[in-house]
Amino acid sequence: MNRILIGGCIAALLLSGSVLARGNPEAGKAKAQVCSGCHGAEGISPTGAFPNIGGQHEDYLLHSLKAYKSGDRKNPIMQGQVGALNEQDMKDLAAYFANLPGALRDVNFQP
Repeated sequence: MNRILIGGCIAALLLSGSVLARGNPEAGKAKAQVCSGCHGAEGISPTGAFPNIGGQHEDYLLHSLKAYKSGDRKNPIMQGQVGALNEQDMKDLAAYFANLPGALRDVNFQP
């Protein structure tokens, strides 16, 4: 019984830590101006050359930024852009773009 209680407490602490570690969308908006050149002001790329990032999951965006920074994802443009970002910058940017409506907002899905 004690192991279950302890395990539950540890899980709750870990989950609450990840929620507290989220980025600040308003701070991300202030940092996102350079991103809009390729990804658009609303995270919707003006061309097909760059991905739409508005409305993507925050965790996915953060993981992607970290992967570009570490070199695990190879893209010279993105590696140059994220080189000076710290952890909080990346969290804030991920939160900002995740909170945008995204490219699919105007798509009428017809099965």
